[in-house]
Amino acid sequence: MEDAALVRPPSAAPLAFTVDFITPIVDDPWTYGAIAAANAMSDVYAMGGRPRVALAVCGFPDDRVPNAVLARIFEGGRDKAAEAGCAIAGGHTILDPELKYGLCVIGDVEGPPLAQTGARPGDALVLTKPIGSGVAAQAIKQDRLAPADRDTVVAAMLRLNEDAALAARAAGARAATDVTGFGLLGHLHNLLVGSGAAARIEAAAVPLFPFARGLAEAGAVPGGTRRNARWVEPHVRFAAGVDDAARLLLCDAQTSGGLLLAIAPEREGDLVRELAARGALAAAVIGRVVAPEVGGAGRIEVV
Repeated sequence: MEDAALVRPPSAAPLAFTVDFITPIVDDPWTYGAIAAANAMSDVYAMGGRPRVALAVCGFPDDRVPNAVLARIFEGGRDKAAEAGCAIAGGHTILDPELKYGLCVIGDVEGPPLAQTGARPGDALVLTKPIGSGVAAQAIKQDRLAPADRDTVVAAMLRLNEDAALAARAAGARAATDVTGFGLLGHLHNLLVGSGAAARIEAAAVPLFPFARGLAEAGAVPGGTRRNARWVEPHVRFAAGVDDAARLLLCDAQTSGGLLLAIAPEREGDLVRELAARGALAAAVIGRVVAPEVGGAGRIEVV
């Protein structure tokens, strides 16, 4: 399952086409709209593309959300899309008991798309943002996250994956996906199934927000993360030393997470340097793609 649909017009570059929307995870309406836009455009970046035009989609309860708040949400989305060079050309709103906002995005893809089918045994797996926005969002709702930590995770969610996609292109990455609602292990599993491969991950090598482990240990774990853990369990073998908190964080449902990239081992250093040069939030080699056992495509070993 690719991150975006790929449309191939005659005599033109392929187009990546996607839609995504989220419910509020922060109180500030502008910030919520901007995060939702960054999250939606991430699927285009995961295909190696650039967002070009979008339509906004919004459901809102008109009896509880003033028009001024709704306007700020749209402004946040507009401003973040403009940062990406993407025009919001219109959209659609409906009355809905629960507030939700996002974008339907079209981007162009110059060169071969970064599909989920290109990973090969021996490839390095590189992650470009820390993990833990899911437990952080839960803690924000419960007023359990310190202001400085909240600012850190909000800044990460606002960060576009444009630089990570450009680094992946420059270094010659072979496959990519973005880490969002299915968590790191869920999205890795999908990439491995697409590539007919398996993987070995080092839990200690996965970058985490500094406060994420403490939140997981304290039980600030959203329902989506726990569902991810149950869903991916048949496909993962954990070493005895990987404790419950680490297992949950590897399944943590992310919002506007980083890219997970597969790259040939001889180009691994190039990718890490490209990411560092572009100021990526992380450039972590977290494991390797390996050959699957018979019938074992999508299997993950975590040590």
